[in-house]
This record gives sequence, structure tokens and C-alpha cells, in this order.
Amino acid sequence: MPTRGVIYVHSTPLAVCPHVEWAIARVLTAPVKLHWSAQPVDPGARRAESGWSGRPGTGAELAAALRQWPMIRFEITEEPSHGVDGERFMYVPGRGLFRATCGAAGDIQLGEDRLRAIMSSARGPEALAHALDKAMGTAWDAELEPYRYAGDGAPNMVLTRVG
Repeated sequence: MPTRGVIYVHSTPLAVCPHVEWAIARVLTAPVKLHWSAQPVDPGARRAESGWSGRPGTGAELAAALRQWPMIRFEITEEPSHGVDGERFMYVPGRGLFRATCGAAGDIQLGEDRLRAIMSSARGPEALAHALDKAMGTAWDAELEPYRYAGDGAPNMVLTRVG
């Protein structure tokens, strides 16, 4: 059963744009040509976004391929599909890759065992709040938020995985 998602390349140096397209094309096993536009938050950088479709797990493969370029900022979503949870990946230089399970509405979901571990290890309300923020990727969200606004109204296309 195929699934779909969105790739957001929030910021990348101009010279890396073709490499990003090639990395995505290797995962999707199809040619990729993104529509690049200026990233106003990062002068000289480019941004692009595109929908994609493929088999479950494609989002993780795309994240692994793009993190090979540590100077780019990106976000990848994968919608839930039959028997498979959705996922969200965020990458910020210097912070690394964040991965979370997502529900049908796109909300990050924390499992019961993870919540119990966070609650048992937190020493006080501030530590609990910090641990929950970390588990939900709050720092990645905060760093990517200005880059997301720059993409409002940008053109979007859909890429499809072959095979």
C-alpha cells in the first residue's frame, strides 16, 4: 500500500541544489527537478518543497539521503498508511536529525513507555517540561519556524517513487 508525504528543503547553498535533487532521485528511482526559490531568511540560499509518493519507509530513506549534506535544513513528512505510523523528520545543522511518530493529523505522538520513562527520570516540573520538549522536537521546530514562513505560497509538485 503506497503512502505519501512532503519534502521541505528549507535552506541549502545554491551549489548543493543539484546534489539534493540527485539524492532524492536515488531514493525515488526517478528523475527529480525541484523548483528552487530564494530563501529570504538565509541570503544566498535556496529553498524547495515537493510532495512525494512511495512505499512506507520512503520518508526515512529520504531523510538518510539528505542528511549526507550537513549544511542543509530540511523537513520530511510521511503520512500514516495501512498498519504503519506516520513519521516526521527534521534536520538542522549543528543539531542533527530528529525523528518522531505522527498521527493522522500530523501531531507528534509519544508512546506510553516513552512517557513513563520521561516521567520516572525527570526530577521536578522543569526537568519534566525540558524532557517533553526534547521528545517533541521543540528545539528543531523553533529553529525551522522562520524558514517555514518563507515558503508560504511557494509552488509545489508531487514526486512519485518508481518500482
